[in-house]
Amino acid sequence: MSHDTDPTHVADSPSGETGASAPGQNPGTDQDPIRPESGQTEATHPRIQELEAALEEMREKWLRSEAEMQNLRTRTKREVDDARQYATQKFARDVVEAAENLKRALSSLPAPAEGEDALITRMREGIESTERSFLGILERNGISAADPAGHPFDANHHQAMAEQHSDEHAHGTVIQAWTPAWTLHGRLLKPAMVVVSKGAPPAAETPAG
Repeated sequence: MSHDTDPTHVADSPSGETGASAPGQNPGTDQDPIRPESGQTEATHPRIQELEAALEEMREKWLRSEAEMQNLRTRTKREVDDARQYATQKFARDVVEAAENLKRALSSLPAPAEGEDALITRMREGIESTERSFLGILERNGISAADPAGHPFDANHHQAMAEQHSDEHAHGTVIQAWTPAWTLHGRLLKPAMVVVSKGAPPAAETPAG
């Protein structure tokens, strides 16, 4: 028995769908792309701001920490340098005593005079040479002596041993220095022992007639 064949009959598709898609249509592409809802985007803003604030706080803490570390390094280096420079301060104070003793030895000799004993001349020259050499060694090691005679009295570097009137020196001027002011790398080691002017003596009162 034969079957009639309908030329308009369309065979079912394997998927069971009948009918083809319309021309120009792409199955599965007719849906809008997925977009985040506006509420979802707005909800992330506070979190971003919170993270930015935390980052800025950490940055400020780091900068403060770096500044403190730099200050600590500078302070530590200064303390180490000071300890190295002034570790011999007590010894240096004793050494300048020897220098002052040389000066006293020279002062105890009579002033140079024509026809003086040759022994005294040689002794004076020997002490002067020793003093110059000794002061040079002290200078090379940061120990300096300053004669304040003729300069204003400075309580930070001078110790007044006496006061006296003077027509040649204004009030508060050092007339004479018994010892110099000694410093170690600029720091006072031993103050100068000085005599300070009280200014001109008062004028004598005219007796009443």
